[in-house]
Parts: sequence; C-alpha cells; structure tokens
Amino acid sequence: MPQDSSININTGGVQQNTYDAIVIGSGISGGWAAKELCDNGLKTLLLERGKNVVHKKDYPTATLAPWEFPHRGKMPLQVIQENPVVSRCYAFSEATEHFFVKDKEHPYIQEKPFDWIRGYQVGGKSLLWARQTQRWSKFDFEGPARDGYAVDWPIRYNDLAPWYSHVEKFAGISGNYDGLETLPDSEFLPAWEMNCVEKDIAQKINAAYKDRNVVQGRCAHLTKPDQIHIDQGRTQCQARSLCERGCPFGGYFSSNASTIPWALKTGNLTIQPESTVHSIIYDDKLNKAVGVRVINTNTPPDGRAGKQATEYFAKIIFVNAACFNTNLILLNSVSSRFPNGFGNDNGLLGKYIAFHNYRGTVSASYDGPVDKYYYGRRPTQPMMPNFRNVYKQETDFLRGYMCFYGAGRGRGFGDGLNEEIGGAYKDALTEAGNWYVSMMMQGETIPKQTNEVYLSKDKKDEWGIPQLVFNVDYDDNDVKSMNDFLTQASEMLDKAGCKNIRQRDSKQAPGLDIHEMGGVRMGKDPKTSMLNAYNQFHNCKNVFVTDGACMTSTSTQNPSLTFMALTARAANYAVEQLKKQNI
Repeated sequence: MPQDSSININTGGVQQNTYDAIVIGSGISGGWAAKELCDNGLKTLLLERGKNVVHKKDYPTATLAPWEFPHRGKMPLQVIQENPVVSRCYAFSEATEHFFVKDKEHPYIQEKPFDWIRGYQVGGKSLLWARQTQRWSKFDFEGPARDGYAVDWPIRYNDLAPWYSHVEKFAGISGNYDGLETLPDSEFLPAWEMNCVEKDIAQKINAAYKDRNVVQGRCAHLTKPDQIHIDQGRTQCQARSLCERGCPFGGYFSSNASTIPWALKTGNLTIQPESTVHSIIYDDKLNKAVGVRVINTNTPPDGRAGKQATEYFAKIIFVNAACFNTNLILLNSVSSRFPNGFGNDNGLLGKYIAFHNYRGTVSASYDGPVDKYYYGRRPTQPMMPNFRNVYKQETDFLRGYMCFYGAGRGRGFGDGLNEEIGGAYKDALTEAGNWYVSMMMQGETIPKQTNEVYLSKDKKDEWGIPQLVFNVDYDDNDVKSMNDFLTQASEMLDKAGCKNIRQRDSKQAPGLDIHEMGGVRMGKDPKTSMLNAYNQFHNCKNVFVTDGACMTSTSTQNPSLTFMALTARAANYAVEQLKKQNI
C-alpha cells in the first residue's frame, strides 16, 4: 500500500492494537455505532480527532450568566475577522467557541463558496446540533426512483421504521401523534406547546389549505424522561436554550450524555481522542480492509522523525467522521486495489454532494393579544411537512421544502416611542412589545455529479493530509424552489392575518444548514453507488459508512434521526454477519 514517506509509523504491536471493531468519529452516528457494537459484545475502538469531552465535567460555560463573559457572549471583532466561515454559524459565541473548529485550524479550499462548520471533540457536533428530529416518509425514499433525479434508494421506509423506533426510544423524542402520511409519527415523549399566536396561525392555515398541515416541532429533548433515560443518567429538559454549551442535565440527546457513556458501561469501549485518521488500510492478499492509520493530533512534526502515526486493526470498520471528513478519509485511502480512493471503482467517491436550502425566510407582524406572553425557552417550533410534488410532479422544480415558523414578542422599546433615552425608554424596556412572526424554508437540493469534493494535489494540512477542495453550489432548481416558498409562505401568513409581510433571500453560501450529505451514496447497483442496502461498500464488505456521506438524497426533513436509524441497523447487521463469518 502506498504510504506517505513523511509519516513515522509505530504499530505498537499488532495484537496490542487489534480490536473487534473500529469506529471513526464520535458524533451522532459514531456514538450510535459504538453503542450498538459494544452492546453486542464487540471490543470497539472509538477514534476521535479532537479533544476529549466528558459529559458534565467538560462543559465550562454551561451555567455561566451573560455578565460572566468578557463580552457578554458576543464574539470580539478580531475573532470574527479571523474566522469568517465559522462566525456565520448561529451557535458560535463566547459560550461555545471551544466546541467549534476555527477557520485556520483545518483549512480547506473553496472553488465555490462553502461554509464548512465543524466540531472536533468527543461527541462532535452532537453537542451543537439544533436537535430537530423527524422521520422520513415513504415518499422520501421513493422520490428518486419516481423523479429520476438520483439513483434509487436500496431501502424503503418499512425497512427503517423499526430502527427509527429503536433509536427514538433511547434518545427521547418529543412530539405529537399527528397521523400524517408525509411525516410519520415517532415514539414520542410529550410535545412542547405552541404559544397562543402560533396556535391561531396554525388553525387558520390548516383551515385554509387541505394539503398543508401545521404541527408542533419534534425534537430530541426529554420532556418527561422514561426509565431508559434515567438509566442513562439523564433528566428533564429545563428549557434554558443554552444547549450548544453542553447540557449538564442531559436534557437533550448527545453522544456525550447518552450513547458513549452507555457503551463505556459495557466495558467493551476504548475511546481514543486526539487521533486523526489518515487512511484505511487495505490488504490486497486478504481482499479486505484490515485497519486504519492514525496520526496523533498533538504530536509535533519532527524534521527527521516525521509525524508520529499508529496503525490499529479490526475485523469491521465504521466510518462516521461526518460527511466531508468521511469523504476526505476515503479519498486519501489509496492502495494498489483502490488507486483512486477507497472503494472507488466507479469514480463516484466525493460526487453527488447535497445539502438543505435555507435561503428563503418570510417575516411579519401580528396583532396578537397584548395580555398574553409565553414561558421558558422552548427548543422547537411549529413546522409544516413538504406539500410540493409529494404525490406527483406539479411544479417547474423538483421535490420541495418543509416550513418552520415561530411567533414571539420583543421588548417595548422601538414600538413607536419618540424618546430613545429617559424615563419612557426605561419603562418600555420592562414591557412586552408587539407580536412578530417568522417563517423559514428547509428545501431539498438535488444531488448532482458536478457538486463534488476532492483532494488538493499540492496543498496539505498540518499533518500531511491533502486539503479538501469544495466545488458545491446551488442551481436553478434551488432558486425556483426558494421563490415558490417565498410566494407560498407570504400567502399563508396573509391568510392567517399577518401584516407587514417581508420576503428575504439570504443568498448565503451552501453549508450553513450543516446538513451536508452524499459523496458515498447508497444504492442497488455498484456501477452507480458506493454502498449497499446495509451501508457496506459493494466491493469491501467489512467497511461501513452510516453518517451523512451515505445519503442518496436529502429529503426535506432534518437528517440526524435518519443517520441514527441507519447506523443502528447497519451495526446490528455487521454483528450478525461477523458471527456468520461472512465478513
């Protein structure tokens, strides 16, 4: 196998470095892979390129008040100027910056603008995610075959439904049983409540349209913990809305609070942070992958010795480094069998990247009750499943979008007061202002071969790994979908009685949705896909990919719950095949 001559390899003894399974990445999908493999008795090595973060112990800002931060939580201008990409993320602040990768810490190349948001630590972005969880429907898995915009999924909703239930019961998902064909129900804990204005708007929209259903949002928060959550050491969500700092209550699902501690209790898990995976090791004689090459993140480069690397070995390997780092590792995993990247016989590795389109928003005012307010900081908001091109193609664009909306009240100042100083201004600060409403889209983008990532030929990162090059952009379909949302959302809010309706196209670059998918897609045919129905490489059965990289299409729903279900299903299948000695 070709090797980087600048890397100094220390095997440490093959037996000492051998496990039943290796999982690369400790985020949402990697945590689930580790849990399922360990529950089934496999000695598992969990590799994480970032630092260790232990639940409760390593949440330094979780209980700090705004005045306890040097800049009251805001980022200094110099930090923003030095980090133009990560600073665009809504969750990046003084309270959370330690969980984000700064722009200079892991450079990449943008042929077209792309905001790559990353979290390198044990738990990954599961500490930072927005925690919205919806099942995909049968229409989402059938869509590509019907419309022909991607290859057919090798599975259908019924294949994944029991695994949705499996992960939902453990993670804890709040929501209502709505009985919608376009948005299947989950295994729910009690839902959060809409406020009075949201209820008014929902009733008016539902009454005005037969094909549109406003329901309360579904999220991975413990509104009423079951025994399985108590057994994890988690307790009820406190509605603090400080989730991105890490939750000491374990009120929302994260790898740190849930799957990783559970796996550790089995005695089968070894966690190794600060370990950047360089590549997967393929044995030409055995015709399978035998391990991974890892570079210690904290090993300083030595002019003569090179960068310290260690090789670890296992019978099965799960690649869950998050979509783009999974693509990066596989592209960098070259051998005489796979000279163009791991499993890349068909040349599709890194191609057909897709994401969610968040560009469109509509805002308005609402003459709501002045004597009513709301309590707490609810972690979700009302939503409407996709109603475009569900049963048939009916627009000039493919697929559709979900809608999310929320209503609230600001403070009284700025509501027509003439004085901007003095007693009137001070009194207004203690009063509630007028009601406002905001609606946003979450649009499906179409996987295209021209949307791709690949390795730079001349630029490498600090540890000798080629930088990733992004060539990903919107297309005409995305613009048409956004314009339709702007029109339909404005019409819906108008029928709901909203005023001062304003449309906005943010024109943001792809990436800020942080829903990147594709590059190692599932499919039925090895000529047009990389993975089979169980997330195995078609041409290397002991390597699995179950993070966003495996996705064939994006649906309009949030993807994390589907990553979890796919991972649990694949991990249990891998154990079964291992016992049968098929891999």
